[in-house]
Parts: sequence; C-alpha cells; structure tokens
Amino acid sequence: MYTRCGKIITTSRKYMVNPVGSYKTKYWIKSWIPIKEKISIDQTQYSVIVGSLLGDGTMRIGERAVNANFKTEQGIEQKNYVFWKYEFLKPLVFTEPKLSYRYRNTGEKYEKSWWFRTIRHPLLTNLYNMFYTGDGYRTGRKIIPINISKFLNPLAVSIWIMDDGSYSRGKIDISTYSFTLQEIKRLQKSLLETFKINSNFYKDRNKGYRMYFNMHETKKIVKLIKPYVIKSMMYKIGL
Repeated sequence: MYTRCGKIITTSRKYMVNPVGSYKTKYWIKSWIPIKEKISIDQTQYSVIVGSLLGDGTMRIGERAVNANFKTEQGIEQKNYVFWKYEFLKPLVFTEPKLSYRYRNTGEKYEKSWWFRTIRHPLLTNLYNMFYTGDGYRTGRKIIPINISKFLNPLAVSIWIMDDGSYSRGKIDISTYSFTLQEIKRLQKSLLETFKINSNFYKDRNKGYRMYFNMHETKKIVKLIKPYVIKSMMYKIGL
C-alpha cells in the first residue's frame, strides 16, 4: 500500500518483522486475540512507522506492559496528514484519530493536536528495540539504528520531512535535535549511499543539531519524495 497522486494503492507484499510462532500472551484481552494473531506489517506500513520515528513519532512500552505501541501526533492544522497516516496503519489501530486538548490559565479548554496510537504487539516491540536500544540497553530516547540504510526508502524519507522538515529560500532543513552528532552523521551516510544525496548539519545554539540540504541537493530530494507528499504538506518542499 502506498500513495501516488493522492491515491492509496494496496500491495500484497508483507514485511514480517518476526513471522514465526504465535504472539499471544496472557496480557491480551481475550476478544482481541484472534485480531492480534492475524496482524502483520507490510513494507509500506513499516516505512510509515520508520519515517515517523525519524520525525515526530514515538514508541512506548508502558510500566506494566510487555509490548510496545506506536503514536503519532501533529498540530491542529495537520489533521489531514494524521488521517493520511491512519489510513496506512488502520489495521494496527482500534480507534480513529482523536483531538487532544489543553487548558489555558483561565480554565478555558482549547484544541491542541490530532493523534492516534496503535495497539501493543510483539512486531512493534521489535521496532522499538531497534530505535530505543543502544549498546544492549534501552536508552529511554529514540536513536538511529546502525543499519538505518536498510529501512530508508522514498516514502520513509518523505514522512521524515513532512514531520520535521522545513523549506526556506530553496533549501530544506530538518529538525534533528533529538539525535546525537554521531547519529546525524549516520543518517547523512545513509542518504548518500542510498540516494546519492549529500547533506550538511549545523549547531542551533544549545538546542542541538539540524540537518540541511543546499539548493542543488534540495532539488534532488524533492524529486525523490514529491510523489509521496500529500497536498496539504507540499509547503514542506517549497510547492
């Protein structure tokens, strides 16, 4: 399943993170067992999650939970984008995207963001372990896996940029504050090896590092991801 020209196309190919054995645990609600045992993650769903984890997406294993889930959340103005992701991941989500609210000092309630969360599942735990485990222990923060090149494709890169990218004066830059300099260099190497796209980085005061592409490389990355960028997010690539 992927999008091109605004259409969602389904493919039959499945990317099974762990295709062997039963996933049932004693913690599953009985009525969910038949549904969870049939769940698989195809290549496109996998790319949506990976692209989101490079950006604003998060994964979590609760204090008493065994397996991880995935969550995406965007501002009010990005409702269409959240629902677009939801269409890909709907088989892993039991409820539609919801509004999140905050309260002003006056007690007035206002709309903050749109979000949805997947179910918890061992297949997602495998992803969690890749993006939240370093040197054999859980880091408590997202990391860039050593083998990230294996998971980068145009769809994943487009989601990464729709999540955390910005466009100004013919250049795209990406907020990569949550990653270490070593991890940013790993991303740079992966983009170069996989797509022949060069990137740079700079330190943004005490916030951390941002990646960016010069005008020539920006044109290359726009050409790569444009077929996957939805209409409401075209401003992220200057269109």
